[in-house]
Amino acid sequence: MPAQVQQAGSRSLRRCGTIGVMQPGQRAIIHVDMDAFYASVEELDDPSLAGKPVIVAGLGRRGVVSTANYEARKYGVRSAMATSEARRRCPGGIYIFPRHARYQEISNVVFGVFAEVTPMIEGLSLDEAFLDVTASLRLFSSIEAIGRRVKEGIRERTGLNASVGMAHNKLLAKLASELSKPNGFLRIAPDEVRGYLDPLPVGRMWTVGKVAEESLQKVGIRTIGDLVRADAWRLNKAVGERHAAQLRELCRGEDRRPVVTDAPEVSIGSEWTFEYDVEELPIAEAWLLRQCERVGARARARGLDARTVSVKLREPPFLTHSRQAQLPVPGNATADIHAVARRLLQVWWSQHPRPRLRLLGVTLSGFDARHGDEQQDMFAAPAPDKRSDGVQDLINGRFGAGALVRAGVLKTRGSE
Repeated sequence: MPAQVQQAGSRSLRRCGTIGVMQPGQRAIIHVDMDAFYASVEELDDPSLAGKPVIVAGLGRRGVVSTANYEARKYGVRSAMATSEARRRCPGGIYIFPRHARYQEISNVVFGVFAEVTPMIEGLSLDEAFLDVTASLRLFSSIEAIGRRVKEGIRERTGLNASVGMAHNKLLAKLASELSKPNGFLRIAPDEVRGYLDPLPVGRMWTVGKVAEESLQKVGIRTIGDLVRADAWRLNKAVGERHAAQLRELCRGEDRRPVVTDAPEVSIGSEWTFEYDVEELPIAEAWLLRQCERVGARARARGLDARTVSVKLREPPFLTHSRQAQLPVPGNATADIHAVARRLLQVWWSQHPRPRLRLLGVTLSGFDARHGDEQQDMFAAPAPDKRSDGVQDLINGRFGAGALVRAGVLKTRGSE
C-alpha cells in the first residue's frame, strides 16, 4: 500500500497522492465525511471534553451508541453498539444524549461549503456527502484544490475536521476518505488504484457482507487483489455468477454510479425503543402521536405528501410486526397521519392477548411533491386544517424540536 496511507495525524493535508490533471472524459468526485461528527460537535460546544472518551448515545437501558470519538474507540466502543456494552468497555467515558437540532445546524453550514464549489451534491447523511466537481475544474486548478478549499472552509466555519477523499469515481473517493481518517486528505489517481485496493481485505469492498466474505475466504480469496486474479469458477462458486461479474468490476476500481442530487425521498420514519416495555394502550398511543408529530413535521419541511402510513411494532425480545394503510388523501397533516396510525395500533393491540411493546415507530412513504399551482380536485376529501401544524412547526423550528407538542404527547415526558 502506498506510504501516504501509512502516515496519520496532522500531516494528512499532504497525503494527496499524485497531483495531476484529470484525463479528458474522466469524472472528478469528492467524498467528504466529518470525523466522529456528533461527538466532535459536543467537544466543540464544551472544550472541557477534549482528550476524553466521548460517546453520544441513548442513555436508557436499551440505548444505542450513535457516535464515539477516537478516544472512546480505543476502548472498542463503536456506532450501533448497545450503550450498556459501551459502558462495560469504557466505564470512564462521557455519555451524552444526542442533540439532533444542534447537529442539523452544523450540517447546514457544512453543506453550505459544498454548495460553493458545486451544485452536484449527494447527501448521504448529516455529515457525509459525495460531490461531483467535474464541471468545477474549469474554475479551480485541480481536484486537490477543490478538496482543500472544502476541507479548510469547513474547519474555518465550524471548527471541525472533515476527511476528504478524491478520485475519478464514487467507490474510490469514499475509499480514499476512509483510508486517510481521521482528518484525512487523499486522492487516489487512476495509476494508483491497484496499489491501494489489492492489499485490502475483501470484506472492505462495497457490497461484500460477512456471509459473502466468509464464502470468498473458503475458496482462498482473502484480499481484493486475490479476487481480481481469481478464476471465474472460484468466484462464481463463492458468490454466484450474477454477483461475481459486478464484484470483479468493483474490485478493479470501476464504478459508473453518478452523483445523484435531490434524490426523491423514499420514506420518512421515526421510532423509539422503550426503556421498559409498554403494556398500556394509552401510553402506546401517546408515543405513537409523538412519532406522528416528528414524521409529519419532516414531511412538511420537505414539501412532501405521503400516501402510505406504516406502523412498526416490536414485541420483546425482538419479534417485529409491521402494519400499513393508505391515507384517504395524500398529505402530511399530523392529525391525519395519527388517525391512520392509531387505528393500525389499536387493531394490532386487540389481536394480542397480552400486548407488550419494546419499540414503536411510524413511517411515511409513497410521496408526491406538492406544487402550489396545481388545480385541486373538487371531489376530493376536504383538506385538513393545517394551521395548528404550521404554528407547531414554527415554534419547534425556532426553539428546538419538542418545544411545543400536543397534549396527548405529555404522557411520554419523563420516560425518556
